[in-house]
Amino acid sequence: MNSIDSVTLEVADTEAAARFYSDAFGLDGSRVRVRACDAPTSGFRGFTLSLVVSQPGNVDALFTAAVEAGATVLKPAAKSLWGYGGVVQAPDGTVWQLATSAKKDTAPVTRDVDEIVLLLGVEDVRATKRFYVEQGLTVGKSFGGKYVEFATGPGTVKLSLYKRRALAKVAGVPAEGTGSHRLVVSGGTRPFDDPDGFTWQPEPRQ
Repeated sequence: MNSIDSVTLEVADTEAAARFYSDAFGLDGSRVRVRACDAPTSGFRGFTLSLVVSQPGNVDALFTAAVEAGATVLKPAAKSLWGYGGVVQAPDGTVWQLATSAKKDTAPVTRDVDEIVLLLGVEDVRATKRFYVEQGLTVGKSFGGKYVEFATGPGTVKLSLYKRRALAKVAGVPAEGTGSHRLVVSGGTRPFDDPDGFTWQPEPRQ
């Protein structure tokens, strides 16, 4: 295993969720999918998804479209030391970061997405990094016990690890949460659960 093929969000209403992701982010169901689930969940689910774009105007375009489609604002889009971004929560409960490292626009504004990043909030970053290396992933960047980014190929979903409480702070939500993550990650050749209970399954055949 060297990459994530797709992520599946488990939602109460698949039709409404698919419509939101199409209207808000232009996602076509290839890398981010939805399926029905009524497993109990409350509070922070332990992960966020990030849409990385090329310039601030694109962040604003996605942010506006998400809010118009029914998302809740967790953090308004704003400048920061690393670039520009904001955080919204989809109607199904998934937290989305919309971000760019660019400080100004250099091209016409679009809603084109350059990268999709899955950030898992974990209790022990070092231990979970070792676990994923054993599954076949290659570390791209690592900052001690705080943050890990795995190297993945183009057109796939990038995986990063962050301390759970730190990720919740970035997302603008309390760190507490119980029940299902409401997330299934597709990649590799066998199913497994990681140390924090995130479920992986092989990519389903079309």
